[in-house]
Amino acid sequence: MRPLLSWAGWRAVLARTYSPGPSAGYRGASGAQRYVRNPPVGTCDLQGELDRFGGISVRLARLDALDRLDAATFQKGLQAAVQQWRSEGRTAVWLHIPILQSRFIAPAASLGFCFHHAELDSSTLTLWLGEGPSRLPGYASHQVGVAGAVFDESTRKILVVQDRNKLKNMWKFPGGLSEPGEDIGDTAVREVFEETGIKSEFRSLLSIRQQHRNPGAFGKSDMYIICRLKPYSFTINICQHECLRCEWMDLNDLAKTENTTPITSRVARLLLYGYREGFDKIDLTVEELPAVHTGLFYKLYHKELPDNYKTMKGID
Repeated sequence: MRPLLSWAGWRAVLARTYSPGPSAGYRGASGAQRYVRNPPVGTCDLQGELDRFGGISVRLARLDALDRLDAATFQKGLQAAVQQWRSEGRTAVWLHIPILQSRFIAPAASLGFCFHHAELDSSTLTLWLGEGPSRLPGYASHQVGVAGAVFDESTRKILVVQDRNKLKNMWKFPGGLSEPGEDIGDTAVREVFEETGIKSEFRSLLSIRQQHRNPGAFGKSDMYIICRLKPYSFTINICQHECLRCEWMDLNDLAKTENTTPITSRVARLLLYGYREGFDKIDLTVEELPAVHTGLFYKLYHKELPDNYKTMKGID
């Protein structure tokens, strides 16, 4: 199977193939280069924005009189625009179609456009204009599930739940899917509170499970992350819609019970080891660092690094 490029590789490919023409258009307020075309008679004017990688983005929601545009006219306009962009050496077209204008999907598909992804109110189609097979990166390939192992060191109790509507109810840590733009630790804290009413604080990352072709992830790959949390409340207020049972269980009992999932059992034993030997043996802590993109930051999870190694002072 042809390997997909990473975003970094995709940028490199487009940087090599991008060659803007002298009369391409003008700069918009966002810095993207907008095309002003003279469409053939009987077609629509499809204005696109030129990205810095040599691709063209066309957002139909910005098109004038979109509701009165018929599919045939749209197809002619899109075909003429694609011919022009191909002659200019553009590499790809990104076509963003609002859900209420989905009638334009079939005309685009007849010209070779393929689905790239869909969101709540729009779908995005792509057409590769460069040489050879498409080198466009795929959309998100994983879903991210996060669970919180809320452990009270003073009592050696850990918070566990049994999900409702399961064929076999087994003890597990409360958790759920991470939302867009949500940090892993925040997901764990939120899901624990929503399911159990327990307030907690993120302490560390304990484990990451990767699984492919997961039926619960629509056949995609799945990341399941378990975090260690410190409780700040202890009175359980169970969510009746999601949970059948919830209780504080002795960590040693959870590590030994057969009525639990394999991953819960393994993490319980990991926690037991950390409790006895020191959590520095098991914790992956987090640090926020500035990203290469101006104004953005990322979270890096790793074993704790001594301060003198962070600064390299006193290190030969």
